[in-house]
Amino acid sequence: MVIERPTTDDVDALVDLWLTLATEQQGHGSHILAEDNKKSVREQLARNVVTGRAIVARENSEIIGFVTYQLETGTYDQTVTRGVISNLFVRPSARNGGIGTALLEAAERGLEDAGADVVALEALDDNDAGRRFYRRHGYDTHRVELEKPLSTENDNHSKEDG
Repeated sequence: MVIERPTTDDVDALVDLWLTLATEQQGHGSHILAEDNKKSVREQLARNVVTGRAIVARENSEIIGFVTYQLETGTYDQTVTRGVISNLFVRPSARNGGIGTALLEAAERGLEDAGADVVALEALDDNDAGRRFYRRHGYDTHRVELEKPLSTENDNHSKEDG
């Protein structure tokens, strides 16, 4: 296995892996539509490749996993500089062999080199294996996002009532 930066020739393979990731995450409650976001994901992944914010794992020249990351930017001044891992994915057939760990550690080094003090990432609540993986690597809950479906079927007030 080789951990390295991808080239623009790898963007199509990264998009295919992202589509697999997005489809898999739907099984854990994600609302992201894989195919419907293919064009914007291609643009985003291409930017990540060009700006050096992507790392891939290759085996026999085939990409079997990837990670994307960046420094957090926003409108609020903070007490720390946060790095954010946006995507981390390893093909299911290649899991449990240290590839995810190697990708995570490479992204953490890249973020540290860029000036990050802490690293943040998200895992879906229903993705027990993903959350266990991140806990094993020192990640702990920082913020909890809550979600509630809104249904008009059980509402006492319709939207017409105002």
